[in-house]
Parts: sequence; structure tokens; C-alpha cells
Amino acid sequence: MRYFIFLQYDGTAYHGWQSQPNATSVQETIEQKLSLLLQRELFIVGAGRTDAGVHARLMVAHFEIDEEGRKIDTQDLTRRLNGILPKDIAIIKIVPVTGDAHARFSPISRTYRYYITRNKDPFNPYAYRVFWDLDIDLMNQAAKKLFDYIDFTSFSRLHTDVKTNNCRIMEAKWTTDSNGSYVFVIKADRFLRNMVRSIVGTMILVGRHRMTIEQFCQVIEGKNRCKAGESAPANALFLEEIEYPKDIFV
Repeated sequence: MRYFIFLQYDGTAYHGWQSQPNATSVQETIEQKLSLLLQRELFIVGAGRTDAGVHARLMVAHFEIDEEGRKIDTQDLTRRLNGILPKDIAIIKIVPVTGDAHARFSPISRTYRYYITRNKDPFNPYAYRVFWDLDIDLMNQAAKKLFDYIDFTSFSRLHTDVKTNNCRIMEAKWTTDSNGSYVFVIKADRFLRNMVRSIVGTMILVGRHRMTIEQFCQVIEGKNRCKAGESAPANALFLEEIEYPKDIFV
């Protein structure tokens, strides 16, 4: 039986989602506790690979129990798992899904938000503090240009193991709130490693009038990561939503 785990986490203390040697990851932490409770070695597959320091208000992962006929009390497992996981990881729910449902390959879309502020706030470590005025109108013009492209090699980390750098952008916009903070929302069918932070860092150059809209488009068309802006800091990026087809849920 295959199950989806819906969870959220503060990524500050972790070297990203994916398990890796000599570093603490969200995936490894959950696998250890899940294996302990179910008394067998289990591995989970996540919907994506958030970078070190990136957070998730919603992440989804799947795991399987191979014993025929065995069913899990998902509410009890959720409660017990939350009881032994660190305070920066929370399980929302665990639900059964069809055998071909896949946390990484089945999503229809994923949504990220990036937060920028000009205010010093010791109680808000989850925003990128900047010291410049940003032209939000120009940044939104740049955001609209993302819809004109599908190849985002320029915003991808180098030497990744993906077969294509094509992504379909469904939403991309900047907004401001009453405190003068900036929020970037981007939704796509898939994302490349480091893609959102690279886009934000490049758009900041547009917002500071250090890059024109035409130059922004040239960066995308050039398919050269070195031509894009620096990646914005990880602490302000949140994976917010993942949408799946309804028919995969049992």
C-alpha cells in the first residue's frame, strides 16, 4: 500500500530536503522516525528537493508498506510521528493513494513564495532584508516575461541530473503588503534546482534599475547561469502548495 505524507517544516537547521552524506536533511529525519514506528527500514520520496535553509508550508512525500493486507491507522501514525519528530517538522496528515501515485512525478503544479522586507525585525527571520527601493512595476513586467519561455537553464544550478530544463510557468507576480514588504508568488508544473532564488535575485536587479526588461529576457535566452543575478538568500523562500490529481487518492 502506498501512502502520501503531507507535512511542513522550518528548513533553517537542515541541509535541504534530500538525504546526503554527513549532513542532516528533512528526508532522513522523517525516514528514521517512520522506520522506528513501523519497525522496518522505510524510505520516502519527496515532491521536490528544497535547498538548504528553504522552508515548506506544504511538502508531500510517499512511502510504501509491502505486506499484503496490512493497513495503517493513519491518524494514529500521524499523532505518534509528530510526537517524536523535532519541533521544526510537523506532519499534517497521512493518506492512502493509488499504487501509481508518485509524490514527485504526479503533481499538477507547485507554488513558491519569496518574502522581501526593508524593515529590521528580530522576530521575523523568514524574510530577506534589503536596503534599496525596488520598482515593483518593473519587477512585475519582468515576471510577465517568464510566461514567454519554457527553457530556464539560466536559472538552474549547474551540473544537475535532470533530463530537461523546461518548465511551464502558470503564475508569477509581485505584491506588496501594508508594511511595505514584497512577496513574489510563482507557480509552475515543475522547478529546477535553485530556480526560484535565481529568478528573484535577477528580478531584484531589475527592481533596482540595474537591469532592463530587455536584458532580463536576454539572460533567459542566453541559457547561461553566469549571466543571471546572484541567488536570493534561502531563508525567505517557502514551498507553499502542491496540487495533485484528485483521482490518485483512495
